[in-house]
Amino acid sequence: MGIAVVGGGIGGLCLAHGLRKAGVDVVVYERDRSRTDRLQGYRVHINPHGAAALRECLPAANWERFERTAGRTGGDGFGFLTERLTRLLVLDPEVENHYSASRITLRQVLLDGLDVRFGKRFERYSEGDGITLHFADGTTETCDVLVGADGIRSRVRGQYLPHAGTEDAGVAAIAGKLFLDEHDWVPSALTVRANSIVPTGRAGMFLAVHDGLGVTDADGLLFDNERPYLMWAFAAAGLTVHDGLDLRAEVLRRIARWSPDLRRIVANSPEETISQWHIRSARVIDRWEPSRVTLLGDAIHAMTPMRGIGANVALRDAQLLARVLGGGGDPVEAIGRYEAEMYTYGFAAVRDSLRAARQFADGNPVARTVFKTVLRTASALPALKRAMFAG
Repeated sequence: MGIAVVGGGIGGLCLAHGLRKAGVDVVVYERDRSRTDRLQGYRVHINPHGAAALRECLPAANWERFERTAGRTGGDGFGFLTERLTRLLVLDPEVENHYSASRITLRQVLLDGLDVRFGKRFERYSEGDGITLHFADGTTETCDVLVGADGIRSRVRGQYLPHAGTEDAGVAAIAGKLFLDEHDWVPSALTVRANSIVPTGRAGMFLAVHDGLGVTDADGLLFDNERPYLMWAFAAAGLTVHDGLDLRAEVLRRIARWSPDLRRIVANSPEETISQWHIRSARVIDRWEPSRVTLLGDAIHAMTPMRGIGANVALRDAQLLARVLGGGGDPVEAIGRYEAEMYTYGFAAVRDSLRAARQFADGNPVARTVFKTVLRTASALPALKRAMFAG
């Protein structure tokens, strides 16, 4: 059985490793022209479930390199602060370590050891005795099973499940980076853990540190030379972004009465690091009949970034799909088992993430006041905090 994976992102590459480990013939087709084309993006949070998927699917050498190059975040906890940086609650560190991985580095780790065909922009597929893939360069390839791992604008999904896709989440955000090697005045509460700012008004801000490991491999291939930075993301009710909008000025206007340190972080973030996020979320659809075509990750259940779980759910997809397809037997039956489970947890994550995004940006003042009271109460009562935030 030959399997084609369209899309060389985190989920597709993890799946390919898992299939290769099981002795399955797998090829990844990636539209980027080379392995170093996609050198951008914020760090990605890998939780214990995502890490377990990577460890199961990756060869030992790749897993060791992942552990060596990823920062550990389990010891830092997670904080809730007011807009004046008053502490509401700090969640205890997890017993299991979480990882903070550079997307650049993680992708290089995942590419090693795989048959990846670069410069292959997928256009469509056709079915006969097998499945034929058609690419923009006029070439074709054949396979027995096609996996669409080609992200939120998936062309595989567009043909296979045209009624699926994404819709506007009704939330926009503005994000930026403050380079910490130039600014030593940032309060330690914002650099030792990730934090969510919970103001009284209808807005929110998330902040997290990227440690900038600067790792190269044995051949000198640059993995990640980024300087350490504090990433911030701001969202608010009624926030709309459009061409010509001064993004930094818009955030500063909206946080004019917040902590001076938060305003200073935004004011000192270089203009080229400030960007707008138009947040979209997967349209929840009814179950479909399984076939020799299937989807994983953002291609089927894209979710907002507000809970930081999208990559981990994609890794869970990869782990599960590698298990069922690597176990032999009828591939359609195996894919049916994968899709039944993936549909349940994947779209549950979509709904939870969308709800979190809307609460983050648009909680009404009364609800915010109640939430702050709950956080302060939990902070004062450790047993209540453990019960509320278990897992």
